[in-house]
Amino acid sequence: MKRLGPQSIGIDQGDDVLFSDFEDGGEMWTGEGPRERRRAVTFSEPFRDVPSVHCALSMWDMHYAVNARVDVAAENVTTSGFDVVFRTWGDTRVARVRISWLAIGVVPNPEDWEVD
Repeated sequence: MKRLGPQSIGIDQGDDVLFSDFEDGGEMWTGEGPRERRRAVTFSEPFRDVPSVHCALSMWDMHYAVNARVDVAAENVTTSGFDVVFRTWGDTRVARVRISWLAIGVVPNPEDWEVD
């Protein structure tokens, strides 16, 4: 995690293959209609408060003959992690997807005082 200045702002990031359904005939490649894949992501260090999280496709491998329908989101964001969610629908055929994510928020400062 990167830390920015004395304000204790932290940036954490990752880039992970969410699924690869082409080789084993998984539902994203062979299915139709609404489909969803989600994965829990854990930050390298916890944030002090719930951070802002941005998710984006960093690689997708789609069938050429159908419409590309994609929805990518961060859900259930907490100080320690979130769920990255990929959704598609209709006749879209998705072989593989890699998601990159970026979390920015306040992190604990060792010089902070905690008073009970």
